[in-house]
Amino acid sequence: MSLVECVPNFSEGRDPGVIAAIRDAIAGTPGAHVLDVSSDPSHHRTVITFVASLQAAVPAAFAAMKVAQERIDLTTHQGEHPRIGATDVVPFIPLEGTTMEQCIALARELGARAATELGIPVYLYERAATSPSRENLADVRRGEFEGLREDIRTNPARTPDYGAQELHPTAGATAIGARPFLVAYNVYLGDAKHLPVAKEVAKAIRGSSGGLRYVKGLGMEVDGQAQVSMNLVDTEKTPLHRVFEVVKAEAAAHGVTTTWSEIVGLVPERVLLEAGARHVQLRGFSKTMLLETKVRDVMAGGEAVERFMTRIADASPTPGGGSVAAHVGALGAALVQMVSALTIGKKKYASVDAQMQQVAADAHALRRQLSDLVQRDADAYERVREAYALTKDPLHAAARTTAIREALLFASRVPLETAELAVRVAALASLVAEQGNANAVTDACVAALMAEAACKGAVLNVRINLVSLDAEGAPTGAVLAAEAFTLLATASTHARAAEAAAERAMGTL
Repeated sequence: MSLVECVPNFSEGRDPGVIAAIRDAIAGTPGAHVLDVSSDPSHHRTVITFVASLQAAVPAAFAAMKVAQERIDLTTHQGEHPRIGATDVVPFIPLEGTTMEQCIALARELGARAATELGIPVYLYERAATSPSRENLADVRRGEFEGLREDIRTNPARTPDYGAQELHPTAGATAIGARPFLVAYNVYLGDAKHLPVAKEVAKAIRGSSGGLRYVKGLGMEVDGQAQVSMNLVDTEKTPLHRVFEVVKAEAAAHGVTTTWSEIVGLVPERVLLEAGARHVQLRGFSKTMLLETKVRDVMAGGEAVERFMTRIADASPTPGGGSVAAHVGALGAALVQMVSALTIGKKKYASVDAQMQQVAADAHALRRQLSDLVQRDADAYERVREAYALTKDPLHAAARTTAIREALLFASRVPLETAELAVRVAALASLVAEQGNANAVTDACVAALMAEAACKGAVLNVRINLVSLDAEGAPTGAVLAAEAFTLLATASTHARAAEAAAERAMGTL
């Protein structure tokens, strides 16, 4: 199921009854699930995080907006956080299986409905914006409720995307948009007397002032303390720990110490894990080091394909080509299992029934072994990186050289094992192409071709590691290289045999 995250912000942080009514409106919508409710009395604001199907996202957000319109009066509202509406902002964020374009469509659908049915003018912002001047939420919210009340009537630049040029008397206007995941993060600088420093720090770090490009920030007083309130709009390019370090350094330049920080709403676990690893200077950290990650993968039958592809696509060098080669080999083995299963029990193929049962069992075992090599290959590469990162101090030169040699040989043997298993998959694929269910012969051929590709990819990874060996490691490297080329030739022979079997079968159909 395609899911979307929605994080509406409401101008109410003090009345539990109103907050509960808004939450219940969302939770009562079929297909919507509330994940978190964060309220701040000083900001006089509540942030609700929910996920929903594409069909339920707009009805759930609209139900919440309706309650807010009925229960919140901005003419009597006072809080630290800027706002233009009872429902101040409604962003849609794509999750796995959902595109940004779909979220933009949801923003437009909700905007049109809110204007028509609730009488609330709507401004589209971020990726849903109809003009560059409305991409930045701060620009949309400039002047807040009080200033916009007059500006919307007289300034053509403030004409809403949906609705009349008149604020709702008590509910104001709403900004609705589509954006990537955002982390709401606050850092405190102690007593409220440091508010001027908080404002200077916010100015120094926010992208619009020449600071960190993917950070928006304000300095404000909250509960008698000075706060640097921030939105981190891209934590991959500007991670949380980097933001904290810059805030800390800027505050220190003014003679002020950071006291604590907080996250409002939810945060991807990657963000906090990276911050923790950075804090303790943990080298080579990855989620695969976590017990819970392993347990989740085992319980789910392995890592989901979409999540695996996402990890490959990011800027990290692992998992890389070696891991993909192992994964491709595992897919080939899975296809062999399928063809075997389509052959077993068929009267036409009774003579090979026992053989196909053994092939299915062998293919299953190979699939599991190749799946394990996906992570082992990534780990082997990390070992090489760690070896090269060792100190270049002349006193430790010999130890570093030995560590690099051993790491390179280890990193060569892992893909060599992938190549060996891929050859076995190719052999099984050739066998089922020749003797298995003729209706699935092309599937068997694809299995053989994937096994060949896996072998080729693995051999490339063997070779790239061997070329970096020193003279002492070269003899061992030559043996491994010769073995790799032999395996590749064998895999190709099996693949050509499977192709020939497919051509023969198609010629008789």
